[in-house]
Amino acid sequence: MADLMDIIKGRRSIRKYQDKAVPDELLNQILESVQWTPSWHNTQCWEVIVVKDQSVKETLAEVLPKANPARKHFTEAPVILVLCGKLNSSGYIKGEVTTKFGDWFMFDLGLAAQNLCLTAHSLGLGTVITGLFDHEKAQAVMGVPEGYELVSLIPLGYPAHDSSAPKRREISDFTHYDRF
Repeated sequence: MADLMDIIKGRRSIRKYQDKAVPDELLNQILESVQWTPSWHNTQCWEVIVVKDQSVKETLAEVLPKANPARKHFTEAPVILVLCGKLNSSGYIKGEVTTKFGDWFMFDLGLAAQNLCLTAHSLGLGTVITGLFDHEKAQAVMGVPEGYELVSLIPLGYPAHDSSAPKRREISDFTHYDRF
């Protein structure tokens, strides 16, 4: 396995994919990385829907606005991972919210998405975390039950080409010591 910092620095948002299937062995490694994601009070509030059926992917693509750059190549990805979160679980103890920010599921799903994307990249696969779409329509298409929220659509596949890193802020631009 590659060095962790190389994986972190090398991961890109991939929107164009090769016409090449993702082996189940690799898909299972990616799902295992979600399984081992840390979560608030170990609630593990995530649910993942694996979409391989082309007609379902085409229906899902319709929930993305035309302005979303992911839409053009969305159906080219061999797999779409649909990331959902269980509501009123993360951030709660005995049914009572305990955090300042209420339901903590978005934080936990962010961690799960990061694990998923970094693992995919380490295996030579590409992803893009898609959040700009009609969530209600996507939930209906995917049959997401009440009590859960569909948060992100993550295309997964072999990148069609390499891309360069965007400019990053200097560490000194965002780091504060002892006080803001």
